[in-house]
Amino acid sequence: MLPEIRKRYNDSFSEETYAVFVEQINHDFPNTLEFRVAETPTFIPKVLTKKLIQAGEDIIDVMVQPDFKAKTERAIPVDQRVPNEDDICSLLTLDFAVCKDEHGEPTPQLIEMQGFATLYGYQAYIGDMYKRFFYFPDGFSEYFHGLDREGYLAELHKVFIGDGNAENTILLEIYPEIQKTRIDFAVTKDLLGIEAVCLTKVRKEGRNLYYEKDGRKIAIQRIYNRVIVDDLQNYPDLVTEFKLTDDVDVEWIAHPNWFFRASKFTLPLLNSPFVPKSYFLHELAEYPADLENYVLKPLFSFAGTGVKLHINREDLDAIPDKENFLLQRKVNYEPVVESPTGGVKVEIRLMYVWHRGEARPKLLTNLSRMSKGEMIGVRFNKDFDWVGGNICFFEV
Repeated sequence: MLPEIRKRYNDSFSEETYAVFVEQINHDFPNTLEFRVAETPTFIPKVLTKKLIQAGEDIIDVMVQPDFKAKTERAIPVDQRVPNEDDICSLLTLDFAVCKDEHGEPTPQLIEMQGFATLYGYQAYIGDMYKRFFYFPDGFSEYFHGLDREGYLAELHKVFIGDGNAENTILLEIYPEIQKTRIDFAVTKDLLGIEAVCLTKVRKEGRNLYYEKDGRKIAIQRIYNRVIVDDLQNYPDLVTEFKLTDDVDVEWIAHPNWFFRASKFTLPLLNSPFVPKSYFLHELAEYPADLENYVLKPLFSFAGTGVKLHINREDLDAIPDKENFLLQRKVNYEPVVESPTGGVKVEIRLMYVWHRGEARPKLLTNLSRMSKGEMIGVRFNKDFDWVGGNICFFEV
């Protein structure tokens, strides 16, 4: 992709500059960076940008249908349903593998989607950092709809804080100080003034919630939810006054029910050239003849846990709860970015917000991950360079 720009970037790159770049991140937000930052951003040509935007619109077309919530009711576990659900998915992320089509052109294929938060704060910061330390060509942006950094932050303020005060919105997590994404919490506080509050520190009086800061009781009006249900289940002895399933007077930013609705559960409902065919395992009268071209995914898992890349009929027959699994046609990640040590595969996350009163989600920015391993993710790329989290700059 964009070979002239890639060559110029690689030729100007130095390990010394990269070391200073990482050192500056650690200086700005001490003891918070717990994932690898890639040596390079990803530069995206117009042809791929257009396809990514269309892929997102194809998916959103399904989500805005009147029967979408009815079709996804089964996605929400009975014991984890949260009251006062919004009609909108206020935060939406779509993950695409960069592949090649039959003409050898780069094309996106949906891997996963989430009605859940991602690194909305950190991405604004890391985009600025790449532009500060490395070669950055004219005519590229990490934002959409003509937004610049200030416009992007205004969009975040609108969705997270609205007409209220920043202190009345909390970023809710379990032990935020030890989470791997805690640098995003620190950047979010720096940019928007939103405090990260542990679930154990939320106090409840009737239908009202509050937290304490500097000896004051501060009312919680909005919850920017970062609690992943899988994580919550890892703390069976967690003592809290407030449970997510309590009926309380708060406005959710990323209502927990949408974590289930807009998820792998949605994939079989989609029909787009940018979405690989997916099936609920229990609805298959017979398995595809070419199972080697499919991947098995548990419906209710996070960050790639439980995914099986190599399956056979015996594996599928042995699953007792087939209704909780998905078969998805494999996609071939192409090593579309050339690094000094070989080709690198790319996954692009489109990041949307959905404002109340608006008909559709709005695409704001992106996140990218680079990989040389069999799968995207830190655990599969421990021994490689030019891999890790980064951001895309799109040709405009």
